[in-house]
Amino acid sequence: MLGFIARRIMSTIPVMGFVALFVFSLLYIAPGDPAVVIAGDQATPEDVERIRTALGLDRPFLERFVEWSWRILHGDLGTSMFTGMPVTQLIGQRLEPTLSLMVLTLVLSIFVAVPMGVVAAWKAGSWIDRALMGFAVFGFSVPVFVVGYVLAYVFALELDWLPVQGYTSLSTGLWPWFENLILPSIALGCVYIALIARITRASMLEVLQQDYIRTARAKGLGQRPILFVHALKNAAVPIVTVIGIGMALLIGGAVVTESVFAIPGLGRLTIDAILRRDYPVIQGIVLLFSFIYVLVNLVVDLIYMLLDPRIRY
Repeated sequence: MLGFIARRIMSTIPVMGFVALFVFSLLYIAPGDPAVVIAGDQATPEDVERIRTALGLDRPFLERFVEWSWRILHGDLGTSMFTGMPVTQLIGQRLEPTLSLMVLTLVLSIFVAVPMGVVAAWKAGSWIDRALMGFAVFGFSVPVFVVGYVLAYVFALELDWLPVQGYTSLSTGLWPWFENLILPSIALGCVYIALIARITRASMLEVLQQDYIRTARAKGLGQRPILFVHALKNAAVPIVTVIGIGMALLIGGAVVTESVFAIPGLGRLTIDAILRRDYPVIQGIVLLFSFIYVLVNLVVDLIYMLLDPRIRY
């Protein structure tokens, strides 16, 4: 078991190395001269040259990459071209809202989608199954920003139940924090819920046809233990897989959701950095999101080991 864990952890090192190389290359593969774009139309040649020197574009690629990687390993993501602040400080200021949104969305999606998929499989072919899967198709089809605007209009503007925009730190209290995040979490989680629910249904349908399920029913075991103990446990590997893969949806959707609900998180920071061509900030954020995604997939692999002991070997 320890050998399996060690191999999985070691396998993330080359992945992050490749990600770091790609992130650093963004500065060089971007269309046009980044120094000219950042400097603007009114810049003098001296201004352009100063920016090019600051970005290291006047030095060899490999030399600059090695130096940049060494700084990354020491926790230095560089300095913003526009604010002059360290990128780590900018990210630190925006990290809590984004993590709060993603964690709440993840928890909400799992607690809604898994029971939804289980019930749909249990009632396969019935109107309940069709209604639940119809909702899943609808949630997967409608863009996040459309759901966000509809929720904000109905529950914030018309009914005045929840705030329209903004974010309240968790340190101020659990309810103010939750009150500001529930609508963004629902908007962001619609696609995620639909994805998990459909995979849960498909996986459960396959398991419910197995002989040991029929044996459990023949012995008089109740429907709830059969569904949520015996069947769901054996159907869990595909479900956990799609939960891990779906983290990419949360990361990408957070950018749109934070813009709709004016949440001062990493999504808003990403958009501002792209519009300004603030490459150090863009590189730092992409590297952080990539690390989170790789870390989540590592956790998923370790959960596999707990769900199916055969994977350890």
